[in-house]
Amino acid sequence: MPELPEVEITRQGVAQRISGSFIQSVQVGKVLRWPLGCTTSRLVGCQVLAVGRRGKYLLMTLDSGLLIWHLGMSGSLRWVGPVVAPGPHDHFDLHTSAGVLRLHDPRRFGAVVFVESEADPLAVKLLGKLGPEPLDEQFDADVFHRALSQRRSAIKPLLLSGSVVVGVGNIYASEALFLAGIRPTTLAAKLSKVRAARLHMAIKKVLNQAIRRGGSSLKDFAHVDGSSGAFQDDAMVYGREGLACKVCGAVVRRIQQGQRSSYFCPVCQKP
Repeated sequence: MPELPEVEITRQGVAQRISGSFIQSVQVGKVLRWPLGCTTSRLVGCQVLAVGRRGKYLLMTLDSGLLIWHLGMSGSLRWVGPVVAPGPHDHFDLHTSAGVLRLHDPRRFGAVVFVESEADPLAVKLLGKLGPEPLDEQFDADVFHRALSQRRSAIKPLLLSGSVVVGVGNIYASEALFLAGIRPTTLAAKLSKVRAARLHMAIKKVLNQAIRRGGSSLKDFAHVDGSSGAFQDDAMVYGREGLACKVCGAVVRRIQQGQRSSYFCPVCQKP
């Protein structure tokens, strides 16, 4: 699934080109996770003012309304030529005066949803319960520790829930926990203030590094220009089951937590 770095890279690639442009037409393919919420004609003539991000959601502000984009499990946005016909996994084309922005999503868990504003009940449902942005000043180490101290769940699934911090998906949660020296099975409430501060710092460091590296391209993700990210080459534990830890040489392990795989070094990461 595209995580915060991939969505941020996508936002940057879309925003620098589409901001200020006008929507000329909209082409909808197969049904996505949620309905669009308006007729395609409602969007025609709207101007795109800005493209923001909240967690893993892209927020495309129009002069009249808001488009909320989610890339789902396998989605990506791509600029395509106006005469390039959609393929079987292309489900939404936004034709603008800046070019055609296409949602490519093999598994169709992504979505494009129109709302009048962020105060719309649907927008509140999607965005209202998200935790603090990890790269914003509002992501405070003390507040983070207090939130962890009230949770009895294992730290890795808690990070994925988006309730104490938003956008830290499976890849970067595994990497941040390695950097902080914390096993994914450690109970959140048992983390001391010092260890929580290390994790707080590790989350920010890993996400910033991933953005600089263009995110991770493991299966389906690609930038809006079709290029790939390179963070997967830097991974310390994610996807490295059975290989030697790059720090201590111990064998990297993989366990299942819920329906997700967690990778860790049994020596570098303490319970």
